[in-house]
Amino acid sequence: MTTLTALSAITASLPWRQQLGALTAAPPSPRAYEIAKRAMDVVLALALLVLLAPLMLLVAAAVKLTSRGGVIFRQSRAGINGRPFVMYKFRTMHVGAEDARGEILHLNEKDGPVFKIARDPRLTPVGGLLRRSSLDELPQLINVLRGQMSLVGPRPLWMPEAQRTVGQARLRMAVKPGLTCLWQVSGRSELSYHEWVKLDLHYVRNRGMLLDLAILLQTVPAVISARGAY
Repeated sequence: MTTLTALSAITASLPWRQQLGALTAAPPSPRAYEIAKRAMDVVLALALLVLLAPLMLLVAAAVKLTSRGGVIFRQSRAGINGRPFVMYKFRTMHVGAEDARGEILHLNEKDGPVFKIARDPRLTPVGGLLRRSSLDELPQLINVLRGQMSLVGPRPLWMPEAQRTVGQARLRMAVKPGLTCLWQVSGRSELSYHEWVKLDLHYVRNRGMLLDLAILLQTVPAVISARGAY
């Protein structure tokens, strides 16, 4: 069995659809793991920023030329232990889209304290493509370099959504948020909010370098397939 096959088998066989035992706090992780994880974050984020710089410039130009407003969208998200930080994305919506959220709340397709629409009317001409390809997330490599995010970890919630999160789901914020996570390689928005929470809690409970590597390796085919991406 190849290393890639072995790592893929780890996440493919996760019992995340089963009921997990209650967590009262995030289990501590070894200091060596935290050091290795941070080193991997810095090295890979720097390498990706250099390698993908031409593509990011093309995306920035496409955003600027097809809609009014800035190229980068900034939003306050919940970091580790719920502390707010400013997360970066390529802008995929028209200016003022956040203010218009209340007008389309009835279109929400997700349960729980999150808001997702497959065909969001606020998207710009290139916004849908950027969402489906996940190219809008590339500026978060800067958040990774700043130590606000990791390459792997539960996705950071919008602050109002984080404030509405209750019970076990709050433990998703006990570790540093990430660019990719278990539910992003397991169906993304096709999964329910309850399934997102189960996967994130499984990560909190079992995080380690082997699991991180498995998730990173499966992120590439997940992004290419665009399954559940919107």
